[in-house]
Amino acid sequence: MLQLMLNENKLINAGGASGIGLETARVLALRRAHVIIAARNMEAASEAKKHILEENGTARVDVLKLDLASIASIRAFIDNFNALDLPLNILINNAGIMFCPYQLSADGIEIQFATNHLGHFLLTNLLLDKMKKTARVTGMEGKIVNLSSIAHQYTYKGGIRFDKISDRNGYSDKKAYGQSKLANILHANELSRRFQEEGVNITANSVHPGLIMTNLMKHSALLMRFLRLFSFFLWKNVPQGAATTCYVALHPSLKGVTGKYFLDCNEMPPSSLARDQTLARKLWEFSNMLVNSPSKP
Repeated sequence: MLQLMLNENKLINAGGASGIGLETARVLALRRAHVIIAARNMEAASEAKKHILEENGTARVDVLKLDLASIASIRAFIDNFNALDLPLNILINNAGIMFCPYQLSADGIEIQFATNHLGHFLLTNLLLDKMKKTARVTGMEGKIVNLSSIAHQYTYKGGIRFDKISDRNGYSDKKAYGQSKLANILHANELSRRFQEEGVNITANSVHPGLIMTNLMKHSALLMRFLRLFSFFLWKNVPQGAATTCYVALHPSLKGVTGKYFLDCNEMPPSSLARDQTLARKLWEFSNMLVNSPSKP
């Protein structure tokens, strides 16, 4: 997670210790942003901070511990962030895991859904009051960016396994990942709908960064390297992968643009399931139930 301040603005980006998150943090720090890297691995986060400061000695970078697979860790992070007494304009939900063997989080929830969606859902909800206040006081538009994936198109029948979210039976590491990425888009879209309904000056969008070989693929590295041999022209390097995130977070042409899905710095239509407003509302209520009753998935 990364918290960025651009001039008087503040931004949080979950998952800023490596890969796309680190590159996003680096670019935003160059834009005079105050970056807070929130990560489960504090050693990696500290190395990321060191890397940014070596390139940009005037950068403002802090690190805070955050494990998105743990509801207790998310709440502890919020306490630590609030203690800094900073405003917050931009939130980038970047952290994620991919193609994991079946595993449950500390709260008893399937690990990819818990980390990729539910953790960001709770984190965002707990930061909304801060973001709304900042937008109101500064008069500047707040922005929330969820990193999704084109893999959102490959998920379970119906999109989300509401009744079997943590069941081992029928578990597919690929479909579970796709389910979590679909949830990222639905989450952003429902946030957007609620903001517009409330008249809040905050936008919410989702992005697909592209195919990039990062630590995210550690559970399928051999397969990904093999596939890359035959689809090398589709793959991006890390800076190219971070470009769409930075564009959606910062470009003035996107003022007021909300509830959209971006690929290669262009708005693109996601799957029909990702555009399903009823599904988005159902996921919101389901997610609320899980974070309030984590022992009963």
